[in-house]
Amino acid sequence: MAPQISPSILSADFAHLADDVARIADAADWVHVDVMDNHFVPNLTLGLPIVEALLKTSALPLDCHLMIEDPDRWAPQYAEAGAKSVTIHAEAAKAPVRTLRAIRAAGARASLGINPGTAVETYADLLGEVDMLLLMTVEPGFGGQKFLDMVLPKVRRARALIRDRDLPVWLQVDGGVSAETIERCAEAGADVFVAGSAVYGADDPAEAARRLREQAVKATEAASWS
Repeated sequence: MAPQISPSILSADFAHLADDVARIADAADWVHVDVMDNHFVPNLTLGLPIVEALLKTSALPLDCHLMIEDPDRWAPQYAEAGAKSVTIHAEAAKAPVRTLRAIRAAGARASLGINPGTAVETYADLLGEVDMLLLMTVEPGFGGQKFLDMVLPKVRRARALIRDRDLPVWLQVDGGVSAETIERCAEAGADVFVAGSAVYGADDPAEAARRLREQAVKATEAASWS
């Protein structure tokens, strides 16, 4: 699969979300929506009503990342609303298999998110239930954090787990992804890249997204796993 770019609107202007999403419409593959509840992570962002409003205006599919307690209750509703990808966190889900299957049944891609300190091998048996595995490359909760290089070996191990099982699972990285880090992520095995401040902190977000894609493509083509 060719690398995909999913800019995070956590770094966009919340007063003009529709406009900021439109700015990347021709350059990105997804809109990454960080849903935080101030319980699972120490930040409060937006929820289902804002997602429903964005769905009415966005030309790009929504990639909803639920950093919340009780995702088993809420995740299917995001898929039912029209989000095309919904991520629940392994650390928060009490019934991950049931919830991932409910997301798929509602018409969205089902994704499992894993924090930096969580071993990916613990969830290897769940890979057959997911369409995407999200590896956090910062501690979740806030945008603009420094990329954690310690996660790169886990990205490589995750890619090996996916490859060894011959699964069509996308591997997403989220946190600190920028022009300085995206090539290392791609080389390690990631193929979906969440970038917030690296896109929306630029004068031209669309051009920033295009350049990140070019870097990811170049690194992927040279990677041993590709």
